[in-house]
Amino acid sequence: MSGIIKPPAGRHAPAMSTAPASSPAPRVGPPSVPRASFEQVFRENLTFAWRALRRLGVGEADVEDVCQEVFLVVHRRLPEFQGRSSVRTWIYGICVRVASEHRRRPHVRRESLGETPDRQVPPPQHEALERRRAVELLDRALDGLEEDKRAIFVLYQIEEVPMNEVAEALGCPLQTAYSRLHAARRHVEAVLRAAEEGSLEP
Repeated sequence: MSGIIKPPAGRHAPAMSTAPASSPAPRVGPPSVPRASFEQVFRENLTFAWRALRRLGVGEADVEDVCQEVFLVVHRRLPEFQGRSSVRTWIYGICVRVASEHRRRPHVRRESLGETPDRQVPPPQHEALERRRAVELLDRALDGLEEDKRAIFVLYQIEEVPMNEVAEALGCPLQTAYSRLHAARRHVEAVLRAAEEGSLEP
């Protein structure tokens, strides 16, 4: 038992302060935070990544393949994640870069949103149709934005991520991020206003 000192049992056990004054107290670092597994990250963020890629201009026909590319990057880089932002914001930064690369490829399939036929819609389907039209109009407005403005608008305005995390994810100064957001808002509002007034070109 030499070398091992056990505190005496009972309520009269001496406090830890009985160590000699000359002995410095051991430094205790912050508790280690367990890293999430890739499977957990994938499960918790798949829907978010899918939705973000669609808002970033990836067509429905391609979004599955592009989403797979995103999570291949996530799988490769997850051990390097430093936690300066949330995992979701970090994944969004990857989505922005992968979506940008995807849109530059010459073989990207372009989707055309045709006019919805003018026909009677059953009442239960009316709200769903209106939501679909609103989403299509928003996509049209986003398509008119430059990539950097679109990325900030989607993450801050739609996904409601704090602006400091947005700037971190996209690698730009906070003031620049706000400036791009204001420009994006003006564009989107102009498109929505034109649609309400019936002056939006087909």
